[in-house]
Amino acid sequence: MYDWANSAFATTVLAGFFPLFFKNYWNAGAADEWVTFRLGLTHSASSLFIFVLAPLLGTLADHCGLKKAFLSGFALLGAVTTALLYWVPEGAWLTAALLFTLGSIGFSGSLIFSDALLMNVARPHEYERVSAFGYALGYLGGGLLFALNVAMVLAPAAFGLSAQSQAVQLSFVMVGLWWALFTVPLMRHVQEHSRPREAGGYGWAATLRELVRTVRALRGMPAVWMFLLAYWLYIDGADTVIRMAVNFGQSLGFLDGSLIVALLMVQFVGFPAALAFGYLGQRWGAKPAVLLAIGVYVGVTVWAYFLQNVMQFYAMALVIALVQG
Repeated sequence: MYDWANSAFATTVLAGFFPLFFKNYWNAGAADEWVTFRLGLTHSASSLFIFVLAPLLGTLADHCGLKKAFLSGFALLGAVTTALLYWVPEGAWLTAALLFTLGSIGFSGSLIFSDALLMNVARPHEYERVSAFGYALGYLGGGLLFALNVAMVLAPAAFGLSAQSQAVQLSFVMVGLWWALFTVPLMRHVQEHSRPREAGGYGWAATLRELVRTVRALRGMPAVWMFLLAYWLYIDGADTVIRMAVNFGQSLGFLDGSLIVALLMVQFVGFPAALAFGYLGQRWGAKPAVLLAIGVYVGVTVWAYFLQNVMQFYAMALVIALVQG
């Protein structure tokens, strides 16, 4: 259910309305290249913060049984700062960027602990299926709220709103509420398991020592370092596509409505595709399934260089939807 909760941010805010609103409302009149630069810088700032803090937070949460506490803290940070975007005035791109950065930190930070809790709710042979089901629910839940938000933007009067801009602003509040509300089932019903506390406790100093011991132990495990490096490289490529897709479409001159249609397509194709990859993971193993997805993604990014019209953009979105989850 937490995938259902946080995916509202991933769809309505991260991939959907924030890039559009950032360009058209908070950066009104700014040159396209400056908008792209500012948006990319905003994404990079949140990623860098998580990169630096994640190992420490993960180690601390592991030993103190604080996964749920950290998850709820990051989720609350993300939900509140996302809702606060409603009150950012036109042209205030720096304030919007700051709140979005905090929201992205909340989103990415919470995922660390959500992923860690997988071992509490599934046995090893169930990991692929349960993980894929979570991603599928994320596509479905995020897609449903996004579809409602799109309807509000296309027909604001039908929802008692005065303008499309007000509909987008209200969508940010709805995402915050959705995110907070559907985090509650995890907090209430998932039981967290932690290792016994060792002598000396697990404050920040002890956590740092534990992290150093872990890094030293990993020196003799080259496969682990190769895995982490490979994952970092390919997931950053995938995340860049997700976060910059709308800005890319805008730069090619595609209409905002066409970009929204492509995003909706990704959500509802991604739902059964994620379930299918869970099945492939169980049949083939996780590694072949991941390599298949990466191969398709590599082909898509090369294809994007030659993209010329909106129908090709739709086709590219469809192919991405098949492998993204």
